[in-house]
Amino acid sequence: MFEIRQDDLSGAPSRALLALHLAGMHASSPPGHVFALDLSGLRAPAVTVWSAWAGERIAAIGALKRLGDGGGEIKSMRTHPDFLRQGAAAAILETIIAAARAEELRRLSLETGSGPAFEPALALYRWRGFMNGAAFGDYAPSDFNQFLHLSLADVKTFAPGPPPSVASSPVERQRDPGSSPG
Repeated sequence: MFEIRQDDLSGAPSRALLALHLAGMHASSPPGHVFALDLSGLRAPAVTVWSAWAGERIAAIGALKRLGDGGGEIKSMRTHPDFLRQGAAAAILETIIAAARAEELRRLSLETGSGPAFEPALALYRWRGFMNGAAFGDYAPSDFNQFLHLSLADVKTFAPGPPPSVASSPVERQRDPGSSPG
């Protein structure tokens, strides 16, 4: 399947996938509503990044940002276009959840957008038990963004199967759950 590696973002494949993620967020979000971390933000001490690999090809990336209040935030979830709908994002999400539990965090949260570009990621998060909730941290609610939370006290070890399909259009069928922001 996929090999999950902690990623220092020094490699060209990781940087290219991060650049694709940032470009996608800017293309799919109104001005002023992109909160994806850039390379320097993902290298902060409170952030750990993982990537999923198929041989020497990067398949997906995602990060855990520790919030300091007993919670963590999922950041920069993106699947490489060549690996959409193959479970790479689910593998990264499970790694993030396991790391948060190992660090005894109480909850995981994320901020994401609304609209068709975000539906695949939302399906993955909801399939894993994330629920819509209040804004957190420095985020302000708007008509565009939404917030999801997962209480880690209730999380059991999980052996994921494929997430439910959210494809209702040819464009959505090309996307992997998690290929949009987290």
